[in-house]
Amino acid sequence: MPSRIRVVAAMIEKDGKYLITQRRPTATLPLLWEFPGGRVEEHETDEQALLRELKEEMEIAVEVRDRVIHVQHSYPHYDIDFRVYRCRLVSGSIQNGKVHDHRWVTPQDMDKYEFPAADEKTVALLLDLTN
Repeated sequence: MPSRIRVVAAMIEKDGKYLITQRRPTATLPLLWEFPGGRVEEHETDEQALLRELKEEMEIAVEVRDRVIHVQHSYPHYDIDFRVYRCRLVSGSIQNGKVHDHRWVTPQDMDKYEFPAADEKTVALLLDLTN
């Protein structure tokens, strides 16, 4: 039976554009784009995980707001329990420390970027939310 991984991501909007990040070349699913975030560690809430991951990956602080998307997706060797939260950028200048690159993208331009399968579901739901 595949293991289940809980993952959280931030939907950060600025001037009608959303922050997406590119995975490093050495990461699982290399160079694909995603909403920033990461795994929830044992004894950690979704909010705590988002605050930690965004600080570690990009040196930014956010205010975590409401959960807007929850999808589950099965990959060949593991299942993802994926939750996306609306967040507000509070402080920090985005650094590409643990991400390969980042972009601010309009919902209409999201299809120009290749996302992992689980993230594709969230992009589709985001487009529904913004229409």
